[in-house]
Amino acid sequence: MADPITHRRVLQIALPIVLSNATVPLLAAVDTGVVGQMGAAAPIGAVGIGGVTLTAIYWIFGFLRMGTTGLTANAVGRGETAEVAALLTRALMVGLAGGLALIVLQWPIFWGAFRISPASDEVEGLARQYMAIRIWSAPAAIAIYGITGWLIAQERTRAVLGIQVVMNGMNMGLDVLFVLGFDWGVRGVAVATVISELCGVALGLWYCRAAFRVPAWRDWERVFDRVRLTRMALVNRDILIRSMLLQVIFLSFMFFGSDFGDVQLAANQVLIQFLFITAYALDGFAFAAEAFVGQALGRGDRAALRRGSLLTGLWGLIICVVLAVVFALTGGMIIDLMAKSEPVQQAARAYLPWMVAAPIIGVASWMLDGIFIGAARSVDMRNMMAVSFVIYGIALAVLMPWLGNHGLWAALLISFAARGVTLAIKYPGLERDADRVEA
Repeated sequence: MADPITHRRVLQIALPIVLSNATVPLLAAVDTGVVGQMGAAAPIGAVGIGGVTLTAIYWIFGFLRMGTTGLTANAVGRGETAEVAALLTRALMVGLAGGLALIVLQWPIFWGAFRISPASDEVEGLARQYMAIRIWSAPAAIAIYGITGWLIAQERTRAVLGIQVVMNGMNMGLDVLFVLGFDWGVRGVAVATVISELCGVALGLWYCRAAFRVPAWRDWERVFDRVRLTRMALVNRDILIRSMLLQVIFLSFMFFGSDFGDVQLAANQVLIQFLFITAYALDGFAFAAEAFVGQALGRGDRAALRRGSLLTGLWGLIICVVLAVVFALTGGMIIDLMAKSEPVQQAARAYLPWMVAAPIIGVASWMLDGIFIGAARSVDMRNMMAVSFVIYGIALAVLMPWLGNHGLWAALLISFAARGVTLAIKYPGLERDADRVEA
């Protein structure tokens, strides 16, 4: 008999993720601050460009986190202990293979990255030095996606928090030691990250140690079972397509924003941080939905699936309403803290109402993403994102010539609403699937 889904259980899963996410911008600030003590602009730019480039490359493997969560939660719900262990092995193998591929292909990847985003010779040289060191921890960085997804599926978000706190805390401490103490410069920041990521994956494996006590983790016939491997590949493929379309929406948003001039582009960049804050705050509750829905669907428990969806959705809505109020009351002050240019401040304030509306309009899309990830319904996620992508394109074509930058923001929020509505239309199918599993 599964434990009842309660508000307390939702918070036990969500709060560690919210705290974990809070360490991410802190690490970025320390990286920049430590390098800034060198007294030159080039090292700051190099760490910034190098870090963003590698983050974007690793982001491609974000499907591993989401796909592993859904499949593992389903297996947990069905009580398939052996399959839960085998899924961890498969995720680690994908991480190892993907990381090794990036190491082998680093030169053409880096070359392509700097053709897309050129920099001065000095910045590019330092950035290449930074990336050439950091790439050696790629297998660990990607494997952490799989480990995180596997832990979330079992509601072990305190372990996820532990990994992030240890990894980011060690990274910040080693930054200070290597850059300010040993005077290693940009190389020191890179080495600090490599060591912290290797320690992070080691800690993650320790948290997963129970799986290695079950022989199934090395039952190669099960691990390489064609049906299960195909299922995992299809789920991950669909999530990757969905994520790429979402990334294109955000990239095109910034690209079209540049047509309105540097001031407006900078203002849009400041304002989009409000969306990132919202996403970080909602992650924990979306992850709770992934665990609850995946487990409920695995055991064919329609009532638990519905309760898990409703409770996590309620908390997501509460968080978004609070954020909308905070943005309305303090948004101007937040803008002034992020941008010191008065023209940028004025431009950003003119579009602040969109940020007040964004959490309310976007909450359904963010929370339903978690529900469908947990259900491992990647086809629906892919298809509804494709529909939303087309709607976004139509909205851009109609509204931008008419409303300018307001039309650009309207199109972005329309894409959120479209994703929420289309996934909501598909939701009843999840409950019907739960009934079929139970039968």
